[in-house]
Order: sequence, then C-alpha cells, then structure tokens
Amino acid sequence: MAVAIHIKNTKKQYEDNVVIRDLSLDIKPGELFTLLGPSGCGKTTLLRMIAGFNSIEAGTIAFDDKVINRIPVYKRNFGMVFQNYAIFPNMTVYRNIEYGLKNKKLPKEEIKQRVAEIMETVQITQYKDRYPDKLSGGQQQRVALARAIVVKPQVLLMDEPLSNLDAKLRIEMREAIRDIQKKIGITTVYVTHDQEEALAISDRIAVMNKGDIQQIEAPEQIYLRPYNTFVADFIGHSNRILGVVKEQSGGRTTVRMPSGPDIVVENLKPLKKDEEILVYVRPEEFTFEAEGSGIKATVLVKRFLGKYIQYIMDCGLGYNVEVSADTSSAEHIFSEGDTVYLGVNTRRINLFDKQTETTLIEGVESNV
Repeated sequence: MAVAIHIKNTKKQYEDNVVIRDLSLDIKPGELFTLLGPSGCGKTTLLRMIAGFNSIEAGTIAFDDKVINRIPVYKRNFGMVFQNYAIFPNMTVYRNIEYGLKNKKLPKEEIKQRVAEIMETVQITQYKDRYPDKLSGGQQQRVALARAIVVKPQVLLMDEPLSNLDAKLRIEMREAIRDIQKKIGITTVYVTHDQEEALAISDRIAVMNKGDIQQIEAPEQIYLRPYNTFVADFIGHSNRILGVVKEQSGGRTTVRMPSGPDIVVENLKPLKKDEEILVYVRPEEFTFEAEGSGIKATVLVKRFLGKYIQYIMDCGLGYNVEVSADTSSAEHIFSEGDTVYLGVNTRRINLFDKQTETTLIEGVESNV
C-alpha cells in the first residue's frame, strides 16, 4: 500500500551554508511528486535527506506516521534510481534485478517470479541475458528502474534519471516512467531541473529556489498561474512589462501599458490608482490584431520551428519581446521588417506586485 511522506520544518546546513531552511511538505500516497528548480536550489539535498544519505539538522521526515530521521539507510525501505544508472557492469540484466531480492534471502521461486513480472512491466524481458555494455541508455535506465521497484519499496526516489539520455530518448523514457509508476502505484519523489520533463510526468510540482519552496501545484496550474515572478520566469518564458493601474471598479482593473492601448483584467486583488505593477505575457499569449489596433510592433527576427513560429519584435519598449504563433492556426506568416499590431489575451496573462513580486490574481496560492 502506498505511503504518504511528511516533511516538517526540516533544515540542512553545511557549516555556515544553509541549503534547506525550515522546509515543510506533504506528499500524497501514490503520487508522482517532482522537486523542480535550478542547480544548487536544494532539491537533490532534500531527496538525499529522505533517503538518509544526508543528515537532518532540524525537523522531521516521516513515512505515514513513522518518523525516519534516525532509521539507517538500509532500513528505510525505499528504492532509488540514480542519474548514472548505477547498475553492476559484471552482471546480466536478470542478475542485476534479482540482486536485492537475494540479499533479502527470499525463496528462489519467489525471486524468479518477481523478476519475471518486473521485467515484463518495464519491457526488458528480451534483454535478460545481456550485460549492461550491450544495452542502450534507455534500456539501462529501465534495468535500474526494475531493480529499484522489484524489492517492493514503500517509496521510489529518482535523482535526475534522464539527464544522460538524448532528447528523443528522454521523451520516450519519461512516458515509460509515468506509465510504470501509475501501474505500480508507488509514492515517487522525482528530482529534475528540466521544466518540460516535470510538466509532462508530475501529479504535482514543488518549485524550489535557494532552499525554499516557492509554489506547490499541479503542472497546469504552475504554468498558467505562477505564484511569483521566480516561478513565472523559471517555468517557460514570459515577457516582463511594467504597467500602471488606471482604475479599478466592479471587479475589473484597467491597466495602462507603456505602448499601445489600455488592457482590462478581471479578478485582481485591490490596487491603488497609478500603482506600478508587473505584467507577464508569455509569447503565445499575444494576439495579432487588425492594422491600427493594439501595440504597434516591428518584426526583427522570424524563426520557423515547425509546430510554431517564433518572432522577436520591437514594440518601442526599449527592449525586445518574444511572440509565438501556432503554425496550424496562423493566418499569415510575417517576415522580418513587417509591421504588426499586437493584443494580449487578458484571461491568460499574469500580473504581479512590483515590490513583493507575488501574484495579484485572486485565488492563486503558493500552497507552501
């Protein structure tokens, strides 16, 4: 049965360097929970604290109601998949997978049955007699995953498991990991710095920065409604524009933009007239308007990328903005030097307080 993981007020410190500061987090039974953030943010450190590889200076970590702080690594009942696979080069696929079961001194018939079942689950049965040097990177990662799961751990920990694979194989393997995890139903903590990878596989994501969690949410909410500018900047790309509050009435806020007409946004927190705010517009949240409407812009760069077209434009702001258009729905493909007029999808854009850099949209929470 899947377990919950409860992390409460934990701290990790190396001399004067605080890596994790007073961090609390609850991971639900059976969910695939991702720790996402830039290098050095503390995500791998936190994973290693759960595993027992790193000490805990303060706070507690529990599997369900059982605090595991003082439980040795070998008694914590977790499986781990590393970045470098860490499978034994002198053993066949079958021997690698049965290794943990033999250490548990299980009956031979049970070992044989469990190894056969997990090889079938991760689709490597045909490679059971091969040695690791005869396997592709993706096949080796499947062996590592099978070896971690076959011992039936309470928790599966995955540390940047796909970073050594090429782009196409990463996509294939992230789908395989998601399918296998859901089939088995094991509580999984997954560490990555790759935003697309996290968005594709996670039930929920915790975005981390400098030892703190910035926001915990489902992937679509993390992307569409970031809690602060760090999350907005880290997940995907946004154009940052300084706007001014013109008026606020009846749940509608009129924002004066530095170039082009005012925009009207609903469901913002109370704001003062003439208050400066940060308007974040993702490239796909711009719209193309009729001549004379919207923000006048000049196309500086056009990049045709197949599924979509990327434009770099001069809107008279003193800096360039990025705009993208879906190839399948674009009525016209513009060329460098063309003049266009841009609007924004006010239901999709995000607005932030200039001082705190936290969201101004009602109902969006950090959940930390």
